[in-house]
Amino acid sequence: MCRRLDLWGDHMSSEIYFSNNYRDLCERNGTGAGFQFEFSCSRCYDTWRSPFEAYVGERAASWLQKGADVAWSLLGNTGRGVTSAADGLAGAGWGQARDHAFQRAISNAQGHFNRCARCTNYVCGRCWNAAQGLCLHCAPDTAAEAMAAQQRGLNDMASQRSYAAGQQAGQTYDPSAPRQLVCPQCRTETHGAAYCSGCGYHLAQSNQCASCSGVVPNGAAFCPGCGTRQ
Repeated sequence: MCRRLDLWGDHMSSEIYFSNNYRDLCERNGTGAGFQFEFSCSRCYDTWRSPFEAYVGERAASWLQKGADVAWSLLGNTGRGVTSAADGLAGAGWGQARDHAFQRAISNAQGHFNRCARCTNYVCGRCWNAAQGLCLHCAPDTAAEAMAAQQRGLNDMASQRSYAAGQQAGQTYDPSAPRQLVCPQCRTETHGAAYCSGCGYHLAQSNQCASCSGVVPNGAAFCPGCGTRQ
């Protein structure tokens, strides 16, 4: 679900929508607590991070928590009140401070991203067609498209000619000839060759019955034509 923020400046109001193209990098706890957000281009997915903003309330609470640990060791249960005060101090302003930091981050992000008037996606400067006021997905670069079309035409023609050459070469290919793709002796892949490259075994040869000259399947103990033992 998209999140909508209305940003009011001194002269104008602007809206920016973010759904899956931003990431919350805020840190809630500890002396390193603060706010930071990462925004990504909807086309190339390159990212930009807002400057880190320290959360002063949490840092103050962390130092108070350290004092509470000392008080706990000296005063016993009376130190619990100090601990609760530290937790309350940290949590009281977090939500509002984060929202304000997010608004500032979005204001900064607007200088790094452009909103496409056609698809409404936010893209970076490299993915923006400034002349058309659209992203390169909606308004691709003409020169780049022309070169890409030439390459596609070259590839298509090369494929067609290669296919025609294959058809011509296929006129001499005997599809009825028996072929073995795996050598029955050493299990090497043969790719339809007449002899195995691994052991030299003569492949795809039909065994003939010494009695009736009929074809005997590989591994057969008796001729299926006359019943002679092989």
